[in-house]
Amino acid sequence: MITKLPESQGAVLGVRITGKVSLEMEKQWIGEVEKVIEEHGKLKILVFLDEHATWGLKAGIEDLKWVLTHMKDMEKVAIVADSLFWKWYVALDRPFGKMVGIDEKYFEPTEITAAWEWLKA
Repeated sequence: MITKLPESQGAVLGVRITGKVSLEMEKQWIGEVEKVIEEHGKLKILVFLDEHATWGLKAGIEDLKWVLTHMKDMEKVAIVADSLFWKWYVALDRPFGKMVGIDEKYFEPTEITAAWEWLKA
């Protein structure tokens, strides 16, 4: 499930992902993100991944396709998770994001306030 976080405002969007994301959920999520981009140009996004967050194959492919075609629309990405995998993923992906103008940063769940502050700065 993908839930919009109440701290979202303007070009700053926060979502919490719990359980398995289906293709239908992914398409709905993409529509919400595109509305923010249409209204504000660049997107700053916080993605809070719970320990059971996963994507179905079709949803994962759809997500990847969207990201690859909308990199120019993203300014900052904050990944909030309690996961060594996501911590390493962000560390490895950050230099590539920088090359296309995206700043990425990993935060522990206890650092969510700092993640929001970083996005809004």
